Amino acid sequence: MGHREDLLEGAKRCLLEKGYARTTARDIVAASGTNLASIGYHYGSKEALLNLAFLKVTEEWGEVLTEGEDGEPDAPEVPAAPLDQFRETWERVIGSYEQTRAVWQLQMEVISRIDSDPGLQKALAGPQKEGRDGLAESMLGIDPETDPEKARVAGLFCQALLAGVMVQWLMDSESAPSAQDLTDGLKAVLEGRTQPAPAPAGTAR
Repeated sequence: MGHREDLLEGAKRCLLEKGYARTTARDIVAASGTNLASIGYHYGSKEALLNLAFLKVTEEWGEVLTEGEDGEPDAPEVPAAPLDQFRETWERVIGSYEQTRAVWQLQMEVISRIDSDPGLQKALAGPQKEGRDGLAESMLGIDPETDPEKARVAGLFCQALLAGVMVQWLMDSESAPSAQDLTDGLKAVLEGRTQPAPAPAGTAR
C-alpha cells in the first residue's frame, strides 16, 4: 500500500481505539507509519481523513447485514418471508455486538458531533441515503431500484430502529432487545393496526 492507503487504515484503527475527538494527527502517523505532511498532501486535513475513515468503518460494519457467518453474501434459493428476513438480519447485527462494540460507540460519538462540525455533517449526507436503502433491502427485502419511495420510508424506519437498539445495547446489554424481541414487536405493531379501536368509556355496545 502507498501512503494514502496506509493513512486511511491507520485512521480507521485510531478511530476504533481512541474515538474521534481523541485521535490526533500524530496518532494517525504513528499507526500508519507515514508522516504528518502526508495527511495534508493526500487528504487536505486530519478532519477530512477522519471523516472518510469513519465512513469506511461503518461501511465495513454494514456488511454484517448482508453477509453470513462465512463472510460470503447470503443468497437463499427461496427468498425469506419479510419477518424471517427481518429477524435473521437482526440476529447477525446483535450477534456481532461484542466484536463490533467499538463501532457502535464510535457512531454515537460522531452523532454527538454533528451540530458542531458542518464538514462531518456534509460528509455523511450522501452515505446516509445509501445506508437507508441498504437497510430497507437487507432487513425487509425491498429493492430501492424497483420501489425507491417504499425503500426510502422503510429505510428511515429501519435506521431509526437501529439507532434505538444501538443505544439500548450500549446502556445495558442485559435488558436490550433480542432479534426475536424486535420481530415480535414489529408483528405486534402490524397486528395492532388490524384490531378495532376500543369504544369510548360509557358508549353502548
